[in-house]
Amino acid sequence: MKFAMCNEFCEGWDLESVCELAARAGYQGVEIAPFTLADSVEDITYQRRQQLRRVAEDAGLQVVGLHWLLGKPEGLHLNSPDPNLRRRTADYLRAEIDLCSDLGGSKLVIGSPKQRNVPPGQSYRQVWERSVEVFRKLAEHGRRRDVMLCIEPLGADETNFIHTAAQARSLVRDVHHPNFRMMLDVKAMVQDNEPIPEIIRRSAPYLEHFHANDANREGPGFGDTDFEPIARALREVGYEGFISVEALDFSAGAEKIARKSIEYLISVFGQPY
Repeated sequence: MKFAMCNEFCEGWDLESVCELAARAGYQGVEIAPFTLADSVEDITYQRRQQLRRVAEDAGLQVVGLHWLLGKPEGLHLNSPDPNLRRRTADYLRAEIDLCSDLGGSKLVIGSPKQRNVPPGQSYRQVWERSVEVFRKLAEHGRRRDVMLCIEPLGADETNFIHTAAQARSLVRDVHHPNFRMMLDVKAMVQDNEPIPEIIRRSAPYLEHFHANDANREGPGFGDTDFEPIARALREVGYEGFISVEALDFSAGAEKIARKSIEYLISVFGQPY
């Protein structure tokens, strides 16, 4: 496996410092939350994008892609009752596809649970049908920019839309576009109604990316979540993508999260190739 780390647990760090830590700890990639670069990706010039891309390359890292897409600007919502806001949000995701490509990334993780919720007064079916249409259009833009869109199922405590891997698989089938697939997140799978190895096996035909964390929202190896059966299942289905460390509890500090997480992952998966 190849390992990457998400940059937002390095709170307040510039990308140069994040990449230095990632390279020193032994990661092969970095995954970027756009709000850590600017309040709006539309404010990041092409020249700055090329500078940021060189920062990762000079550290010997690959920019895996982008995640945590709709944290900023505030107020975005993919399923708002307001059609103008829905359009603005879709346009912003299109701009993030462009940023991802400009940075050399190839994955756009569609998480942002609160910004995709089914709003009061709308039905799940309404939101589903609208999402299929929007994601198909975005996936076509992704195809042009060589970026894969990855829907991320997240727990029912985070969102009321796509909170199981089975729902994510159904959405991928309905969107039916080669640049729209899914990713899996360990802390979310812990809350799913299927055993994690079975989720991985059933999701394998659609699986593009993987987030590693513990059920306690810290890094892998920080809690009780056993990654041995996870590793066996990923090997069994032939997954060859990145394993990205995404800690949502930053209290251990960036240095410890980065170092301890990759040490644990190597102990389970073996040395990266």
